[in-house]
Amino acid sequence: MANDPSTGGSGGPGAVATVTEPDASGFDERRPESPLLRIQHVLHANPILGPLAVLVLAIIAFSLVSGRFLSAANLGLVLAQVTVIAVLALGQTLVILTAGIDLSVGAIAVFSSILMANLAVKQGVPGALALLIGLVLGTAMGALNGLLVTRLKLPPFIVTLGTLSIFFSLNAVVSRGETIRGSDMPDIMTWTGNTFLIGGFRITYGSIIMLALFAFFFYALGSTAWGKHVYATGDDLEAARLAGIRTDRVLFSVYAVAGLIYAIGAWILMGRLASASPNVGGEYNLDSITAVVLGGTSLFGGRGMVLGTLVGALIVGVFRNGLQLGGVQVVWQGFAIGLLVLVAVSLDQWIRKVKV
Repeated sequence: MANDPSTGGSGGPGAVATVTEPDASGFDERRPESPLLRIQHVLHANPILGPLAVLVLAIIAFSLVSGRFLSAANLGLVLAQVTVIAVLALGQTLVILTAGIDLSVGAIAVFSSILMANLAVKQGVPGALALLIGLVLGTAMGALNGLLVTRLKLPPFIVTLGTLSIFFSLNAVVSRGETIRGSDMPDIMTWTGNTFLIGGFRITYGSIIMLALFAFFFYALGSTAWGKHVYATGDDLEAARLAGIRTDRVLFSVYAVAGLIYAIGAWILMGRLASASPNVGGEYNLDSITAVVLGGTSLFGGRGMVLGTLVGALIVGVFRNGLQLGGVQVVWQGFAIGLLVLVAVSLDQWIRKVKV
């Protein structure tokens, strides 16, 4: 049995961890824990450390590749570029923590933006009210996923694959393939794309909303009963149910809240693009899952944190920006991100095998 160094063990916090094995005479024989096993224990207890190390190493590497990488203008650009994906990945994180998956992320976000823009521009609804209706409809789309998962007991993969096609089809019908320009919308619809200066950094209001969302859900998952129930449901559904947790209600709430987050992402998307286009979002599903996986959240549920997802989104943004500044072709940028995902999933599998 391995002594966990984090508990202090015998010999205090500074003691060398050991593994105990009984010898033939019945006495315990202690041998030092290998460095690799110690790393495995540390990463199991602190899953965000791995993504943070990758992010720091990437920043150092790309700063050496290009002198422009660490400029205030470029770093502000990286943050603006990852804002939409980070918000969508936040909703995806909630779903994956319950051992589910949401393939309708991009469809809900794009359809919500089209609904908001159409209500404001073509139906004459005041901008603030159109925005509110769009948030409600995004929540309803997420709730539909939740109902199908909890009531019909359908696998999340199948449910969200189906609603992905439904929402993208409805998006095409409502938009008629037309892009609505930001100049035709009320100012509030594209306000998230406005910027302000902090030092030499140009920050969008959408990025501030994104950071506020991460701060809120960091607290909600770590310090509320709802958050503890989300983790318990994802870790072992049947055990959570036997412990008195209403798992169906937890799952439904997660999908509904995720839908609301996607709709907020749609608002930020309109500000980012200065338009509402039905022809975007094809890559949002993969990008959101990539950010979650790179952030250390387990695809098997029950382990991970939203701050890791933010780091994961930043890793994707830093890699794409750095490779672009280094003159790497787009096809090889995708290759690098795909390789990162495979490494992250393999690392997660290894960490999950830790013996306490």
